[in-house]
Amino acid sequence: MAEPEALQVNPQDKKGPPKASKARAFVASRSLSEAFATNERINQFLFDALDRKVWRAPPPSGAGRNIAQIAAHMHNVRHMWLVVTAPGVTVPDKLDRDKCTKKQVQSALKKSSKCMVDVIRAAAESPDGRVKDFRPDVVGFLAYAIAHEAHHRGQICMLARELGQPLAKEVQFGMWEWAKRWKDCGFE
Repeated sequence: MAEPEALQVNPQDKKGPPKASKARAFVASRSLSEAFATNERINQFLFDALDRKVWRAPPPSGAGRNIAQIAAHMHNVRHMWLVVTAPGVTVPDKLDRDKCTKKQVQSALKKSSKCMVDVIRAAAESPDGRVKDFRPDVVGFLAYAIAHEAHHRGQICMLARELGQPLAKEVQFGMWEWAKRWKDCGFE
């Protein structure tokens, strides 16, 4: 009886046996925490490229937050969640959205990102995968946090364009190069 087609071996195939994969084992806690760290790298990538002329410029419509206020809000929402979900952890201070500099925002986001990564990792390693006072679980928390920040990155990009300082195409597309930003974090 002949082997099914998918299992037949061509005797003239000179490739030899498949090589061992260099892929690392999947560990959910590591992958989830690295996803948030990559999200933060994308934030930093955006802020590094943002022209300082638009930082406090009022929105052209005359309504809503300016870029500095949006950026401070991103950190302040993290602060709110960290106070709730990580009691006893030293949480970086909230930012004054009307006075913060780009450098202060970037520094605060880096610090709060490290705390968020710790919360995500701990929840992912726990038996129930829960984040204190957030439902349903750590995956939902991560999705919420990244979606929130991605929404505001979009607002920032739009405002920069409306203010006459659009981000370079390399930056616009670079925010979507997840593997590159992941590697920028030092992950392999």
